[in-house]
Amino acid sequence: MSDRQEQNAGTSDVREAHRFGVGLLEDYMASHVDGFCGPLSVSQFKGGQSNPTYLLEAESARYVLRRKPPGKLLESAHAVDREYRIISALYGAGFPVPRPYVLCEDVAIVGTMFFIMEFVDGRIFWDLDMPASNRGERAALYDNINETLANLHSFDFSALGLADFGKPGNYFSRQIKRWSGQYRASETALVDAMERLIDWLPENIPDDDSTSIVHGDFRLDNLIVHATQPTVVAVLDWELSTIGHPLADFTYHLMAWQMPDIGIGSTGLVGKDSVALGIPCEEDYIARYCERTGRSGGIDDRHFYSAFNFFRLAAILQGIAGRVRDGTAASAHAEQAVRAVAPLAAQGWRYACGK
Repeated sequence: MSDRQEQNAGTSDVREAHRFGVGLLEDYMASHVDGFCGPLSVSQFKGGQSNPTYLLEAESARYVLRRKPPGKLLESAHAVDREYRIISALYGAGFPVPRPYVLCEDVAIVGTMFFIMEFVDGRIFWDLDMPASNRGERAALYDNINETLANLHSFDFSALGLADFGKPGNYFSRQIKRWSGQYRASETALVDAMERLIDWLPENIPDDDSTSIVHGDFRLDNLIVHATQPTVVAVLDWELSTIGHPLADFTYHLMAWQMPDIGIGSTGLVGKDSVALGIPCEEDYIARYCERTGRSGGIDDRHFYSAFNFFRLAAILQGIAGRVRDGTAASAHAEQAVRAVAPLAAQGWRYACGK
């Protein structure tokens, strides 16, 4: 088992800051979750969710609780009610998400708003090269992942009752403005490549203004894979989902093939022998997605989409550094984030320049 798999897989005791009274929750579930039968035990998933996520085990079944973290939060952050809404809509449409049971807005139960969904049994792969798998399984799973994202982008979101789930159109303009502003608010040092991207991106937005449901963080470790088959059985972590541009979502997912080793999380597939692994190369993966979504001409302006995604991630990590500067985050976390901002921005600028 890899270090990353070991660090993130499974559950542990509930962290001190995230504890709550189990009795109130058990009473609430008895009244609001069909078929629930206690007693109830609670543990916490180890994986790095920004919304604390718990395994609930009872006589009737296993469940998952996902809640806002305690403490002072940004107004639009950690919107578990939005997660519950999108999961409910997609579950009804047959998309692979956990069955949603109930959204609770009463903060008296566990201390913050939360929702409960089914526990989906299966595997989560924390390493993109899936070291414990074989070539055939990797090939089949990556193709199914591609199909899953293409299917998500093909839904008529209005027909699912999600017409007001986000603002259709001008997605990149709004995103660039948002992340440029957050970067400026958190800036701790001059990063030349970020300055270049902030100027370049608004002037180079493609004409394609497609609109779809977007996940916002679609990657391998946010998927539950069938216990024995190379099939996605549930897509998790819908915190960043909205109505946006499908190519923003897909090309963010492509960062798995593009991410250099900069010392944060997974190192990506750069430098790995994808043919030997059974994982499609980036070009073949793009072609399959385009075939499934009817993009007969492929993806134009790919340099823009990749530059945007590296810029966005750099801005997110700069925000961590800014919170340390303001005394609201741990310095050890910041040191890693600060180191990543410049190489991420440099990679983004290389794409902007077509390199």
